[in-house]
Amino acid sequence: MAAMPIPATKPYILPDPTPQRIPIAHALLPAHAAIAPYLERIDQARCYSNFGPLVTELEARLAARFKAPTGVVTVANGTTAIALALEALGCDPGGLCIVPAFTFCATAHAARQAGLELWFLDVDPETWMLDPATVAEALKTAPGPVEAIVPVGAFGRLPDLEAWARLSRETGIPVVVDAAAAFDALDAAPVPVAVSLHATKSVSTGEGGFVAAQDPAFLQRVRELSAFGFRGARIAHMGAHNAKLSEYAAAVGLASLDAWPQTRSRYAFAAQHLRVALALAPEIEFQPGWGTAWFSSVCVVGTPEGQAAPIAAALDAAGIDTRAWWGEGCHTHPAFEHCLRTDLPVTRRLAASTLGLPFFVDLAEAQAWRIVDALMSALKEL
Repeated sequence: MAAMPIPATKPYILPDPTPQRIPIAHALLPAHAAIAPYLERIDQARCYSNFGPLVTELEARLAARFKAPTGVVTVANGTTAIALALEALGCDPGGLCIVPAFTFCATAHAARQAGLELWFLDVDPETWMLDPATVAEALKTAPGPVEAIVPVGAFGRLPDLEAWARLSRETGIPVVVDAAAAFDALDAAPVPVAVSLHATKSVSTGEGGFVAAQDPAFLQRVRELSAFGFRGARIAHMGAHNAKLSEYAAAVGLASLDAWPQTRSRYAFAAQHLRVALALAPEIEFQPGWGTAWFSSVCVVGTPEGQAAPIAAALDAAGIDTRAWWGEGCHTHPAFEHCLRTDLPVTRRLAASTLGLPFFVDLAEAQAWRIVDALMSALKEL
């Protein structure tokens, strides 16, 4: 009997043996066995919080990932990391904070927590992020004193940090980069950078975050602000917060860091499934470098202009979850809809044309082909 021909349109892949609904995300934190040695150290030390030995080790290991001498301070979550960084920079309450409209609401909440008023600006159509040159031009007609700028790394892609450092030097305006999902790409901090260690991120403490910077005095102020304003004694020297990371969270973070080389390889394998399969659908565009130069725990793609919603509906009917991770833009949330903004045509276009696809470390090849088959069917119907 002649061999069955292999389809020319895609590799021969066995059917998905478990064709249940494909979730948008499927977080995977370290198992008990990986965390247990760190928990034993907690039991032995009987130190559970207040910058204990595990938090100190976690901060040192995170700092060691940077090329230039850089320090790290861990905090309770990524939103708090941004807020404390803004406070530590001495931003005057009531001043304006420039943030992109195309971002998650945590960015705006953090600026508010630091006592700043929001000024939403549009993003670059190619990078999906604030552009330093565009911001510099906007500053010429700012509706009030601008105290800070918070660029946001789009879904794990980093902005040009050196360009933001130059703008900060030239204008005297502090810059804090919201790099919540950019753990893998981040190896420099010429301006303060805030990273999330939430359970949905590629490296995680369950809930947590950190601030990275090259200025030790700034980092010391972040640490003081995270711990009641204490400076080595139980005396509050400033209005502050209780935003410390516990030793238990650090135990999860250390186990997560231990596994990161293997986890990164698994992300690479899962990303290649999608990249190879989506070669058949050139209308779907990946972010530059996603799945090759850098990795994050989400996959957000560009679709034909204005077609994200019908494609999402088609995938939903096929049993595949999608997500508009940043919705219609942060400026549309009731909490922020009254805030100052410029015209936002790019944000509106991206909201209608970008789509989060299922992505997680154990995304199977058969699942990738189900996603792509559904995408290709949806594209034919547009």
